[in-house]
Amino acid sequence: MSEESAARSHPNQALALLADRLREAEAPLSEHVTDSAERPVFGLLAALGPRSAAAPAEYAFVVEAVREGYLLHYGEPRLFGGYDEDLALLAGDYLYALGIERLAALGDAEAVAVLGELIGRCAQLHAEDRAGEVVALWRSAAFAVGGRDHRDRQAA
Repeated sequence: MSEESAARSHPNQALALLADRLREAEAPLSEHVTDSAERPVFGLLAALGPRSAAAPAEYAFVVEAVREGYLLHYGEPRLFGGYDEDLALLAGDYLYALGIERLAALGDAEAVAVLGELIGRCAQLHAEDRAGEVVALWRSAAFAVGGRDHRDRQAA
């Protein structure tokens, strides 16, 4: 599926579109891509905001790409299986870059800054053995990427 098609699709399809994009990459990580039945929760939160209104599926894709990168570094990824630690680290970095690059292409410097801060803050929390704070941080960042305050619970 082309990136243009991905941008016009429904935000609920963010993980499926990300899996397709990763398979098409023809990189060492491509052979480890699996499908996921999970909902793209944080991507959907970002897609509901006023900033993302013009391209909600693209914002969902971006947030879920960065989320998958985070999961490759610190948790259990949703879209990968049968990989080693080195590949997980490289694939995670690739997904961080993919998400940030696509967001930058939308011209949304503020949301790029939010995701950059999120990536750095997650690394800090894990280094400080405070991983329990990460989910709330992701939720707040997803709202901020979409242009909403994390306390705004409407449509969430």
